[in-house]
Amino acid sequence: MNKLNEILEYSFTFGNDVHITVKALLIVIVTLFIASYVIKLLKKLITRKLPTEDKLKFTSLFSYIKWFVYVIILLMTLHNMGINVTAIFAASTALLIGIGLALQTFFQDIISGIFILIDQSVHVGDIIELDGKVGRVEEIKLRTTRAVTFDNKVLVIPNHLYLTNTLYNWTENGTTTRENITVGVAYGSDTALVEQILLAVAKNHKDVYKHPEPTVFFTNFGDSSLDFKLVFTLNDSFKSAIPKSDIRFAIDKAFRDHNITIPFPQRDVHVQPIPNPSQREGN
Repeated sequence: MNKLNEILEYSFTFGNDVHITVKALLIVIVTLFIASYVIKLLKKLITRKLPTEDKLKFTSLFSYIKWFVYVIILLMTLHNMGINVTAIFAASTALLIGIGLALQTFFQDIISGIFILIDQSVHVGDIIELDGKVGRVEEIKLRTTRAVTFDNKVLVIPNHLYLTNTLYNWTENGTTTRENITVGVAYGSDTALVEQILLAVAKNHKDVYKHPEPTVFFTNFGDSSLDFKLVFTLNDSFKSAIPKSDIRFAIDKAFRDHNITIPFPQRDVHVQPIPNPSQREGN
């Protein structure tokens, strides 16, 4: 036992003030192994329910965390060896604060990306609407999300926008969505006939689901028209502009065939003559 203590207390000398014992060296090595194991365990706990593709995105993140922990352990070891690392800690703190302020948005993107991947609120293939832009998600990274719009333009969305804006996930509850078209007809039109035409047009379109059935709502007595809303179900909301356009064409044709008018706002302007100044003096 004494021999073991002698081995553990044996010290290596570097200069006049720097000494490190075998015991301290072993403690550092064990600490590094424990830190590495804890980081791996933490990674498994966080990513255990994620798809394989999403798990791979955390590899680089945890690599940075691992090296950061190693640097902290190294600085603490140097401090225990008698090296004054106060200046190093102070400089590191100032440097990290400066980097944090300069890369604030970058860190927000990374944190938001972690939340998205862990929470699984957005998946590849989802149709999302963010800040008035609609796209189908193609790839989710730690910093950005790539989505493709209907006209095949690529949206590169910084992940922090998910935290600062309202996100609409059109396919969160499935691929089917309820769409609607509003139309107004002239006062005096046969409202029952209007309802029949709107329902017939929707039911005859190949992309409109039969169940639930299309519905027509008489929404308002407008300033210039009687307002109706046609509600129907589609399977692919990402391409909803195409069937909705087809239905509008069909509605216009059906209304013309049945002499139903789609009015436009009209205003009556009354112009009153201003008396001539000489006439007013004569009076």
